[in-house]
Amino acid sequence: MIDYASFAATSVAEVKVIQDKFQRDYNLTWYEDWFYDQYTGLLTFTTSDKELNFKYFNVGSFSEKSKTWKWSWANESTLDSIKGPARLIREFGQQSNFPKFTDGLFESDEIEAWEFTAIAAKLSNGIGVYRPVGDDHLKIFLVITEYVDNEMARGIKDRYIECRDHDYARRAFVCKHLLDRTTKVGFQEVFETVEGMQLSEDDDFQAWCDECEAIRQKEGEWNDRSTAFAEMKLVCEHCYFEMKEFNLGSR
Repeated sequence: MIDYASFAATSVAEVKVIQDKFQRDYNLTWYEDWFYDQYTGLLTFTTSDKELNFKYFNVGSFSEKSKTWKWSWANESTLDSIKGPARLIREFGQQSNFPKFTDGLFESDEIEAWEFTAIAAKLSNGIGVYRPVGDDHLKIFLVITEYVDNEMARGIKDRYIECRDHDYARRAFVCKHLLDRTTKVGFQEVFETVEGMQLSEDDDFQAWCDECEAIRQKEGEWNDRSTAFAEMKLVCEHCYFEMKEFNLGSR
């Protein structure tokens, strides 16, 4: 049976070695600003015209006000896309009978918060850890999983748009006829989709109505005529699935 105190101490010692290498490789103290984005899953450091990006996941948060720790997997305000790896800790806790790994919220302190983060880094093979500095009493703990070059980071960021109804979300494309939500017009997709699903770098959410599909089939492909009829529009992912539900629900 694993002894928690020994395991935590070993994890903290290991993460210190990892963190020293991470700092030597990237020297984060040289950057003036930082920003972590739940939607893109990117942690970005900037200074003047230089930018540094990493993929990360949210381990959890420590509240100085209530003196409690909350795992990200128990936090409804944290997006699934950046808390998935944190579930490894819960599974490990179930296997090792560590209640603090399976309880979502409990009394704790910042020392334990760093222990939890070190263990998360160990279990996920993280390349570093980071706690954003802010004025709020809530301290967020992150594990950095990989470096992302600026070109790839830009590609990830470009896949998100600002929506007046849903704030900031992944982009999607629909024909102009789907924008009218007063009449059901059908809903055809490139592939079957569910909200929140992971997409490959080459894929986007794309849908069109039944009439667009009839013209596409008549033309045999997407060509100038079928594309002009569809007149695809840019919307956010949430709008996309609202349109899908409207057109396919209770038909």
